[in-house]
Amino acid sequence: MSDTLEVLIDLIKKPSVTPDDAGCQDYIVGRLQGLNFKEERLNFNDTQNLWLKRGNEKPLFTFLGHTDVVPPGPLEAWVSPPFEPTIRDGKLYGRGAADMKGGIASFMTAIERFVAKYPDHAGSIGILLTSDEEGAAINGVVKVMEVFEQRQEKIDWCLVGEPSSDKKMGDVIRVGRRGSLCAKLTVIGIQGHVAYPELADNPIHSFAPALKELTEEVWDHGNVFFPPTSLQVSNINSGTGAENIIPGSAEVQFNLRFCTELNEDIIKQRTCAILDKYDFKYDLQWRLSGNPFLTEKGALIDATHAAIKTVTGFETLDDTGGGTSDGRFIAPTGAQVLELGPLNESIHKINEHVAVEDLEILSAIYEQILVNLLVNPSSQ
Repeated sequence: MSDTLEVLIDLIKKPSVTPDDAGCQDYIVGRLQGLNFKEERLNFNDTQNLWLKRGNEKPLFTFLGHTDVVPPGPLEAWVSPPFEPTIRDGKLYGRGAADMKGGIASFMTAIERFVAKYPDHAGSIGILLTSDEEGAAINGVVKVMEVFEQRQEKIDWCLVGEPSSDKKMGDVIRVGRRGSLCAKLTVIGIQGHVAYPELADNPIHSFAPALKELTEEVWDHGNVFFPPTSLQVSNINSGTGAENIIPGSAEVQFNLRFCTELNEDIIKQRTCAILDKYDFKYDLQWRLSGNPFLTEKGALIDATHAAIKTVTGFETLDDTGGGTSDGRFIAPTGAQVLELGPLNESIHKINEHVAVEDLEILSAIYEQILVNLLVNPSSQ
């Protein structure tokens, strides 16, 4: 059994359903003992955040990850229990195998090998882990970044171990992400009997034309880095359950995944302009999950391309697709940020898994990135 596989098995055994870390961070600290990492716990409420740093010199390269996982879902649907890691047909099954304990295990063993070979490397290496990425994400990396900003501690390069790969390990890296803006709209009507509509005000009927316009709105056309902005309705709730009552209100939740052509204020203004065209009362509440970010070509992307080429023999693709990650909290500080991790095909699904051989490929790529940046920066 390889070191990386051993670490991943140990991590999967810990049922760290968000925001419970379940001892993962303690295990990681113990595993890296003797490598001269300074340990700092930056916990907030029910969230555990771990900051490990080796060295005090610039530049600072940081691996970013999360130890929490999504709930496993119906246990009877799993071929093997989600927190009993099992190898079948060359794949390791278990909740978190790909998202993202596989990435954590891979960068841990990459660091162990790198430090053994280059104990006097240039710069510093950081590891930042949270147990609040799959949940609300309000007490995790976003809070740690506030601490870092207060004490003027800056990350130069950040590699997020999220599952970015598509068909084979390392074929896609995420060099940016769309922003995510959530809305909760309450349309206010007047409840009444369906036989007397003139005495009521049906909020569903009032809102229907506005809903059609919102979903058909062309927010932008995207750009060379991002697809067009998309609005998707996620929930509509109204009524009492009775078939003869006009509801008094309707609640609609929608989300916009937006690119760098827009910002939060523009989206809010354009949304309200559409709603205000129609004759109904409403209350609208917004929650910004994260702004879009894009890492331009530079040392981190160059080092990653070169490392993937060295290890796999093929060129990788830069992409900005997918959901959001905690990289959105790092990018605004000025750091170069990208995501590189296992295949994303099984993440959040029943029978989540990762190919055993992919773990060694990913660990080797991570190690080569460290070499390219902290040992041979001019050789890329």
